[in-house]
This record gives sequence, C-alpha cells and structure tokens, in this order.
Amino acid sequence: MPTSNSLLAFGLVALGMALTPGPNMVYLVSRSICQGRAAGLISLGGVALGFVFYMVATACGITALLMAVPLAYDVLRLGGALYLAYLAWQALKPGGRSPFQVRDLPVDSPRKLFVMGFLTNMLNPKIAVLYLSLLPQFIDPQHGNVLAQSLTLGSLQIVASLTVNSVVAMTAGTIAGFLAGRPVWLIAQRWLMGTVLAGLAVRMAAEARR
Repeated sequence: MPTSNSLLAFGLVALGMALTPGPNMVYLVSRSICQGRAAGLISLGGVALGFVFYMVATACGITALLMAVPLAYDVLRLGGALYLAYLAWQALKPGGRSPFQVRDLPVDSPRKLFVMGFLTNMLNPKIAVLYLSLLPQFIDPQHGNVLAQSLTLGSLQIVASLTVNSVVAMTAGTIAGFLAGRPVWLIAQRWLMGTVLAGLAVRMAAEARR
C-alpha cells in the first residue's frame, strides 16, 4: 500500500487536476447545459469507464515499463508539461473562453452520451499525463506490491474526479448563469485556472526522475 504521505500528495494532485478544466469538464458542462443534468451524469458514467481503463492499463505494466526506460519517461513528462502549458495559454490568451461559457450541442441518446463521455476521456491528454507521468512518481516498490499501489492511487484519482465532475454536471447551468452576468468573475475564473495549470506545467517540467 502507498504511504500516507504519498496518498495525501497524490490526492492533492488528483484534486487539483480535477478542478482545472480540460476536455472532460468542457464536455460535461456543455452537455449538462444543453441537454440537462441527467445527460451530464450519463456522460460522466462514460468518463468513469475511461478512468477505469487507464487505471487498469497502468497497473498492468505501463508504469513499470516507463520507469524502466528513462527516455520514455522524460518524453512523457516533458510532453505533459507542454500540454499543461498549452491549456494555461488557452485560458489566459486574449479572447480565451471559460468552460462555463455555453456551447451548443445536439440532443443525443443515453447510449451515445455514455460513449461520447468514454471517448472524450480516452482521448484526453490530461488524463494520459496524470496516469503515465504523475502516478508513477508516487509508487515505491519498497512499500509493497506495485499493482496494489497503482490500483489504490488510481481509485483515489477516480473518486476525486467523479466527485468534482458530478458537482459540476449538477450545477453547470447555475454557474454558467452566474458567470454570464458577471464578466469580471468570468475573467477571474479564467486567470485562476490558467495560473494553476501553468504552475503544474512548471512543476512537472522541473520534476527530477526518482
């Protein structure tokens, strides 16, 4: 099992990543606003399945492979930092958009909602970075079975993300309405998001391989 310090540190990282908008949150917000809370929660079910896929794949050997090949690990780490920096720029650049700005989406069936949620998560670089670049840094073979540590940390990330995104899906319309009438708050939300993402990018780029 991971140490309590590793659990706390990774939990904070997972929570921070969940709170910084990416493709998953943008899709869930847009879907909830355009088609209602139920549609947002069904889409979130697909997102959850994508998390489980990443967790199982990581636990079954991807982490071990990356830790054994320093070059591959560093490429992913730096690639992840560049992607987070890109997300930060998208939030901070002139004319950047908040995820709570309404986007028009067609009405889809529950099955398509679930599948689209799954595909959005599977193609989400932020989640790939989280599992392939960040999670391995919190696994220490000296503290027990690597598979058990991977599953424990992955489960913690899933709980954190689903908690945040379920709240977002349920309150997206209210938040969007609040921000729409308060442009200063909308700008502040974008700058807060961009600053957090930029900080994560710098930390990941500077992080030394264990």
